[in-house]
Amino acid sequence: MSWTEILILIFLLGAFLSLLITPIFIKVAIKTGFYDLPRCQEHKKHKEPTPLLGGLAIFAAWALSICLCVLIAKTNMIHGLEGNAKASMSGILSVSKNLFFIMLSAFLAVLLGLYDDKWNMRAITKLIGQIVIAIIAVTWGGVRISLFLPSPFLSWLISVFWIIAIMNAINFFDNMDGLAVGIAAISFSLFSLAAFASGQYFVSALGAVSAGASVGFWFYNHSPAQIFMGDSGSHFLGYLMAVMGVLVTYYNPNITFTKFSILVPIFILAIPIFDLFAVVVIRIKNRKTIYIGDHNHISHRFVAMGMEKKKAVLMVHLLSLTIGLSVLPILWGDRRTVIVSSIQALSILILITLLQIEGKKGKS
Repeated sequence: MSWTEILILIFLLGAFLSLLITPIFIKVAIKTGFYDLPRCQEHKKHKEPTPLLGGLAIFAAWALSICLCVLIAKTNMIHGLEGNAKASMSGILSVSKNLFFIMLSAFLAVLLGLYDDKWNMRAITKLIGQIVIAIIAVTWGGVRISLFLPSPFLSWLISVFWIIAIMNAINFFDNMDGLAVGIAAISFSLFSLAAFASGQYFVSALGAVSAGASVGFWFYNHSPAQIFMGDSGSHFLGYLMAVMGVLVTYYNPNITFTKFSILVPIFILAIPIFDLFAVVVIRIKNRKTIYIGDHNHISHRFVAMGMEKKKAVLMVHLLSLTIGLSVLPILWGDRRTVIVSSIQALSILILITLLQIEGKKGKS
């Protein structure tokens, strides 16, 4: 069995457990009254009370999948391993400590989101919680951005900021049925491919199981959603997307001819990052609080152009996939590849922005 086959099985395991576990949490949410109520906040427009334990469902499927995979690997239950799969499987013990702290921070992200879902905590309290989660992942989980910087502290600080930024980007981005979890599934898949290309098979496996858990949950979260993932889900997925963006080694001298390959995770997550930046600018311009939800996200602007919500979500997913795939060649290209891929990705973002501006003018 090769690593390619193993990764496919890991993806399917994550998806299967997510499909199996999510209905359980729907029932738990109904019995405990853990709902997202219609119009409880100005930006929420759903019509019926919706179960709000989706984040816990995704995490449970993800964590259980990882535990099963580690157990199988440690007990040598997989037979017929080939080549690098057999050689690298013994190295799982060396990453166990880091994996523990990565999973611990993921669990804390879920708990933080659950508390916010239930009691709507203050923004500063939520930020403090996010900082603690990021510090644990960076300090003890080995989630460290190097950027070829000489200062370990500066690298540590940038890593903490990155995790907090992406957590909030996905938290902002979760504004339509199936939108955020679809973006997460695409991003995890691309990160898994990037890790596989650089020979980081355990990191690739983490991306595969994360993509599988996200895809399984999508079947219950797409429009009309049977369950929302809430802040618990957006915090968990945002945290995990940030972690995957850091764990993958983008500059490998054996296959990459430029250090600019470190731009790859920014482009894989370009849509939620771009949306976060655009929404913050719009809110500041309109003199509104930046952490209060509204309808100025990229998905809302597609709806304002005349699209149905399902098509708007699909459009955002296609944009994310297109930009992400367009920059993967940077991993084995040179500076010319970086220039072409970067211009292409930026051109797509500019094109969409111009179309949405003109569409808004046409509606006004």
